[in-house]
Amino acid sequence: MGVVPSWRVTSVALSYPPGPWANRRRCSVPGTGGYPHVVMDNGGGEPADDGRQESENERIDRNVAELLQELRVASLGVQVLFGFLLSLPFTNRFSHLDHAQRLLYQASLLLAAGATALLTGPVAYHRIVFRRHEKRRLLAVSNALALCGLVVVALAISGAVWLVVSTVDSGAVVPVLAAVMPVVFIGLWLVLPLVGRKPRLDR
Repeated sequence: MGVVPSWRVTSVALSYPPGPWANRRRCSVPGTGGYPHVVMDNGGGEPADDGRQESENERIDRNVAELLQELRVASLGVQVLFGFLLSLPFTNRFSHLDHAQRLLYQASLLLAAGATALLTGPVAYHRIVFRRHEKRRLLAVSNALALCGLVVVALAISGAVWLVVSTVDSGAVVPVLAAVMPVVFIGLWLVLPLVGRKPRLDR
């Protein structure tokens, strides 16, 4: 039996015809034996600023998937709060609430319902425009709905905490404890992300 020679490709030369490919660079990807790889650009012949090798459509798809995953987490919390507020009138303790507490309950309930609508709105939008090539607009609208929904969620949780605290305690401690929640949300959801934020790269 003859010995089959072992061949190893040491280099591959690729030639690109004139056109959109002419502005795209080639590089060797580690772990591929030096084979060249085309770096996708952002339309201007340059690779992505954050090092991602993806086209614009791939970037939009990734952003939409990330946003929908974030909405799942946020909507879960507000659904639990909404369920708690819906069941509250059917408890014996609810009849002991005064007029101000009932108004606070109604406000918290409406805020929770509004937050649920805002956070689940992108899902309905996605289903309606499915396969209509409108993901760019879907991303912009969903991002706005998510930000508004988070604001309403913070208000609903703060109102619910105020209602519970006013039920189990009284005096000056009630407004103090109720004011803690908005401060926490502003600090964690607004101030913390803004501190040290890098310039936008549209990625």
